Amino acid sequence: MEVNLVVNQKKIVRDVEERTLLSDLLRETLGLKGTHGGCDTAQCGACTVHLNGKAVKSCNVLALQVNGGTVTTIEGISGPDGALHPMQQAFRDCHGLQCGFCTPGMVMSCIDLLRRRPEASEADIREGLEGNLCRCTGYENIVKAVVMCAGRAGH
Repeated sequence: MEVNLVVNQKKIVRDVEERTLLSDLLRETLGLKGTHGGCDTAQCGACTVHLNGKAVKSCNVLALQVNGGTVTTIEGISGPDGALHPMQQAFRDCHGLQCGFCTPGMVMSCIDLLRRRPEASEADIREGLEGNLCRCTGYENIVKAVVMCAGRAGH
């Protein structure tokens, strides 16, 4: 079946099997390797992308369900000149990553969190990140990064 969507501001038309997950379309078909498959059960958040402006776990969405939609992956958030997104810069500045496996999904979730709650408190941030697992950092520096980014214009 054919799926039509916009991915990182580019129109995409592909034939996919009915059972193809959005995460597989992004990684395997389109080569967007920043969308990581961690659990395939929507528990870890490593596959988080923005669908029509909202964070979703792409391993829990069929590609055909997004037909006509707009998807933004970690590869699509940097500036036109390649500059890091403010959330990526905050993660870098606060050392909010270690192995990097969860980082793309974590960054995408954090961007959505601040879109929904620009004045998020530390408690709000911790609650908002409950759907994203990180086995390396202990979350402290991730929370610091989100707090830092919340203080920047244009997050």
